[in-house]
Amino acid sequence: MKAGRNGGAGAGAARRPDKALLRYGRADGWRGRMYDLIFLSDSPSGRRFDIVLIAAILLSILVVVLESVPAIGVRYAPTMRVLEWFFTLLFSAEYLARLLCVRHPLRYATSFFGLVDLLSVLPTYISLLVPGSQALLDIRILRLLRVFRIFKLTLYIEEYTRLGEALAASRRKIMVFLSVVLMVVLIMGTVMYVVEGPAHGYTSIPTAMYWAIVTMTTVGYGDITPHTTLGKGIASFMMLLGWGILAVPTGIVTAEMTARRVDRRHGPARLERACAACGSSGHEAGAHFCKDCGAELPAAPARR
Repeated sequence: MKAGRNGGAGAGAARRPDKALLRYGRADGWRGRMYDLIFLSDSPSGRRFDIVLIAAILLSILVVVLESVPAIGVRYAPTMRVLEWFFTLLFSAEYLARLLCVRHPLRYATSFFGLVDLLSVLPTYISLLVPGSQALLDIRILRLLRVFRIFKLTLYIEEYTRLGEALAASRRKIMVFLSVVLMVVLIMGTVMYVVEGPAHGYTSIPTAMYWAIVTMTTVGYGDITPHTTLGKGIASFMMLLGWGILAVPTGIVTAEMTARRVDRRHGPARLERACAACGSSGHEAGAHFCKDCGAELPAAPARR
């Protein structure tokens, strides 16, 4: 995460440590200045670099998408080929620069974003060296994942952190919810298998479960449909049930984000009491046990 110019001196050294700096290390000399430009975004030059990188990523994705359209891909094939090699060489240079400006290049190369960077340029080289590997060019769409790294700009860091904290704090509730949904799908799929049977397309319980998922999510492919009156009634009930089920995860995460916003307004006392067992936070000041897993909480911080 790009949070501060920790590799430098002065005010930057007092800022929150940068995760890339802690994991990969910052090289010295001119490579250190390159690190500041590529990995940090709290300076005008670093922010300009990220903006140019976002534009290049989006334009390269546009080229990949347009190239898949037969009318455009055939008519403008030479132009598309030139643009693709331009972006490939540009991203290759950026990838090598990232490896060059860190102290532990292997750590970066094996990280998630390091692998994404490599996979975004590798297919073009493979298609040149290995005949018949043109299908691998579709992997270039992974370049879009690189935009998520840019979302860690200072402009978005607070929203990014809040959403991540809310999702992490809600994970147990969401897992319980998903287990309930799975049980409902299994039960209703089995019921429909018994009611409709193989004669109407419900050839097995897994097939009936597939139908239940399609129905509950209100997708309605129509490849399998109930024919009996009872089956149609069950399908209608599941469609109505699906509306409520789809709203539950949104409500869980929204409630967690609202609770954290209230916590910030009333001071850090509640937020600081994180459960050592599951990591959940946001407990009441007088709580002794975790609201999610039931483990004993650490003592409340003393009030000043």
